[in-house]
Amino acid sequence: MPADGTPGAPDPIPFRELKVSDEICAALEDRGIRTAFPIQALALPIGLNGDDIIGQARTGTGKTLAFGIPLLQRLAPGNTLPQALVVVPTRELAIQVADDLRIAGARLGTRVLTVYGGRAYEPQIDALRTGVDVVVGTPGRLLDLAGQRHLDLSAVHALVLDEADRMLDLGFLPDVERILKLVPADRQTMLFSATMPPEVVTLARRHLTRPVHVRAEGSDEPEHTPDTERHVFRIHHLDKIEVLARLLQAEDRGLTMVFCQTRRMADQVADALSGRGFAVASVHGDLGQGQRERALRAFRNGKVDVLVATDVAARGLDVDDVTHVVNYECPEDAKAYLHRTGRTGRAGRAGIAVTFVDWRDMRRWKLIDESLGLGCPEPPETYSTSALLFSALRIPEGVTGTLPAGQSARAGLGAEAIEDIGETGRTRSPRNRSGGPRGGGHGKPAGEGASRSGGHRSKARRRTRRGQEVPRAKRPAS
Repeated sequence: MPADGTPGAPDPIPFRELKVSDEICAALEDRGIRTAFPIQALALPIGLNGDDIIGQARTGTGKTLAFGIPLLQRLAPGNTLPQALVVVPTRELAIQVADDLRIAGARLGTRVLTVYGGRAYEPQIDALRTGVDVVVGTPGRLLDLAGQRHLDLSAVHALVLDEADRMLDLGFLPDVERILKLVPADRQTMLFSATMPPEVVTLARRHLTRPVHVRAEGSDEPEHTPDTERHVFRIHHLDKIEVLARLLQAEDRGLTMVFCQTRRMADQVADALSGRGFAVASVHGDLGQGQRERALRAFRNGKVDVLVATDVAARGLDVDDVTHVVNYECPEDAKAYLHRTGRTGRAGRAGIAVTFVDWRDMRRWKLIDESLGLGCPEPPETYSTSALLFSALRIPEGVTGTLPAGQSARAGLGAEAIEDIGETGRTRSPRNRSGGPRGGGHGKPAGEGASRSGGHRSKARRRTRRGQEVPRAKRPAS
């Protein structure tokens, strides 16, 4: 039972006309949100009726409120066990979804708990004991808490699987199947995703009951965001940082995300930009959760205006005023390109997406271009001094690869406080890294105290001949 909508054709529908409660409407109006986006207008009547949903829409089109409002409106007061569960693939998306739910449920007093790895268990366990209404979490931490009997999902009557295709990419579908077995069978299930690979369709058929499939765009509409201005340049890898530094001085540039393929490259680009005077932070998997959250807070708060990231940040980040997205390295495939460039041009705003393609990436880029119909299979050869670069991206004449002193008014990453989140995990280090003598482990000579607990008892070697032990010759008495 598909329901298709065409964005831009009908006038936006106010939330109050969609039978959304006065408390939720008032909370959204406090933030200047009054009308629904297409995916919200299509999904809300179905979700508020308690029916299962398969929601498909481009990233950045408002899927969170499409499932969040039905969750909040159908909560029953006075319960201590979670009544709604939202499963997401990444920590960053969990934080974003929980923040949106708290905004919409501000006047309802809704208790929303975010659970994910990298943070201490104790605050999450304490919150569960006190009582929560909605739990938003990643599969691993949800299963950990459920296995320790801290998370009781027996009262869940609404389940959301957000960014299901990303969970497939990360190998989380088996964990999702385990979570589905922990919640009551008589529940409302809403599955939202940007794309629908066969594995996700199979999951939906197995666990959803007569779902309504809603799409926020027509079948003939391009997958990429039409409000985003796109540029592709063929650039030598030694000239990329010079091109990027000039791009970051373009007219009307706001917050900018720069995507790299590897953690090492992300650090190299961030260090290079910092040395050229830009307020920059980086986000990737080698950083601890506290460092990642600090960088994202600084970016959202405007203390840094450039965020260099790997694909860990390509999904679920909804940051206002991201005017530019730069693919410093060619994305792996069309899906990665869509998710990266979807960080700009969100919710009807305009944006600019720039992709750097090296000569060795041309075959991959042609596949991406053909798949998405971008119309640029042969990007123009461009250098940091090319007139095409300056005119296409509206870079003022005379700009160099270094930001002039005093031009940046950003406070920088150092101005963002470090939050003590009680990170879990232990530091990995090779054995005997301190260089001390082996054996005692505390500065004792090797062998001293070997018979005590924690030491290593030396073991005499056995001598054999043709499988038979040969007795050792006795030493003469001294």
